[in-house]
Parts: sequence; structure tokens; C-alpha cells
Amino acid sequence: MGRRYFCDYCDRSFQDNLHNRKKHLNGVQHQRSKKAWFDTFRDASEVLAEEQTKKLCRRFIQCGQCDFGPGCRFSHLTVEELEALKGQVEAERRAREMQRRQLPPCNVERWLEERAKKKKACSNNDSVSQPPTYQLPPGWPPLCELPPSLHPPSEWDEPPGQEWG
Repeated sequence: MGRRYFCDYCDRSFQDNLHNRKKHLNGVQHQRSKKAWFDTFRDASEVLAEEQTKKLCRRFIQCGQCDFGPGCRFSHLTVEELEALKGQVEAERRAREMQRRQLPPCNVERWLEERAKKKKACSNNDSVSQPPTYQLPPGWPPLCELPPSLHPPSEWDEPPGQEWG
């Protein structure tokens, strides 16, 4: 029977060969289905900007439906729906603004001071050097189940006078 190609956008399958695939991928039905799929991921500000540039669809206003559906070049949103969309865009903008405000400010000077203190404490304790402690991220399996590439570095001494590279 041969291989079959299934198009997720159009929800159909056909014999998989170069001619059929090119014909399908360049077809109008596939292009519309693909656009409709990606339009579901647009945010409210993009939809609002697009809808504000369109004129109202006379057929949709008179009959309550339009033969072109979502592919119509005119707007099918009422004034109330546009206002609700504006409110949603404003709410999303405020939420992003609040999220930005909640992030702690980046204070480089404080970090440099803490780093200098740690270095100073390490230089005072040079005679008693302890190997660094490593903690695995939460949710990881125990150390014995990890591959060697994910084990923490081991403490080993280089023979004197040996150079790497």
C-alpha cells in the first residue's frame, strides 16, 4: 500500500510522495487550516490591533452570520466585544507590569561586596581547605543512578610538574 502522510492541520492523510505532499502543502485548504491553528496562539493585543483596522462586516451585522467565517476580511466583533478585548489587553499589560515589579532589583555592588567577603574568608582559611559541597537539583535521582558525566568533580591531585594540554 505504501507510506501515508498525515497532515495534523487538515486532519487527513494521503499517499506520501513528493508530488502529493507538495500539492497538499501548497493548497488553499492546508494554508487556511495552518493559519487557523496558529491564530489560536495569538495574544489579545495582536487580535485587538488587527480587529481595529478592519471595518464592520455588513452581512454579519444584518444576518448574524457570514459565509466567509473567520476568513472574512471584515470584523465580526461587536462594540461590546471590542471593549471586552481592550479590557483583556489592559489586564494582561497590568499583570506583566506587576510581574516586572516583583522581581528583585539587580544589585551588583552588594554582590561584589559579598564575593569579596567570601574570598577574604577563604584566604584566611587556606591551611584548612575543604572540598566544595555539591547538591543535586530537586527531583534528580540519587548520585549512584546518575551517569558519570553528571557526577560532581572528584578531588584528585595532579602530579607536580605535569601540565595538561
